Amino acid sequence: KINLGLHVLRKRNDGYHDMESVLVPIPLQDALEVVGFRSRPDAVELARSGLPVPGDPKDDLCLKAVALVKERRALPGLRMHLHKAIPIGAGLGGGSSDATHTLLLLNDLFRLRLSKDEFLAMAAELGSDCPFFLQRVPQFVEGRGERVRQADVLLKGSWLVLVSSGIHVSTADAFGKVHPMGHRVELSQVLSTSVDDWQDALLNDLEAPVFAMHPALGRIKQGLLAQGAVYAAMSGSGSSVFGLFRNKPQLREFPTEYSVWTLPL
Repeated sequence: KINLGLHVLRKRNDGYHDMESVLVPIPLQDALEVVGFRSRPDAVELARSGLPVPGDPKDDLCLKAVALVKERRALPGLRMHLHKAIPIGAGLGGGSSDATHTLLLLNDLFRLRLSKDEFLAMAAELGSDCPFFLQRVPQFVEGRGERVRQADVLLKGSWLVLVSSGIHVSTADAFGKVHPMGHRVELSQVLSTSVDDWQDALLNDLEAPVFAMHPALGRIKQGLLAQGAVYAAMSGSGSSVFGLFRNKPQLREFPTEYSVWTLPL
């Protein structure tokens, strides 16, 4: 996903921040495979390939998703394989997407008939972005990201250029350095205008502190605008930066250590 605007409203007593944003699904995916086997009903095995994931594999959100489902339904033993293609720590929600799609895949594969309320409860427990991934449509997200509602955002026919620099941005660091600004112009009001008018009105409050820590990210944003993007911004807490183009762009080369995707929306 990418974020169209991100307003940090206030710090909460639980340590999170109340925020509002519009999340838009993009055609960039990891791959997840699950196979059930009856011979070892309590076994859950997870193999990972592709981009390296930091941390203990036992803490993978996909395994946490399995545990939440097991609290509600019986499952056989599971062999799982996750292939990572979405950059980690890039503000794209790859881990949240993997966790939520684990819920959806288990429900379909084993005909669990989980209800909408059960899905929402488990997704909210898994993480702030997870409820968004239950539906593949643009959505307003509020609170810490657990409250979602559909957004009327029409980007069909546009092109997305997504740039990942490989810089890892800590979400906690980004939010820790932001100054909450409260409610401003409604995101829905800004998004109802032409994309040509978004650049100075559709803002991500986390850009300023993250760009101060990592000036290269600000240069990527300016580079996308200089090459014809009608709107460019950082996604979430970074570090990925994207640009929206009306037509398929012919880009100048980025540094070889960057990953760049040009995707139709």
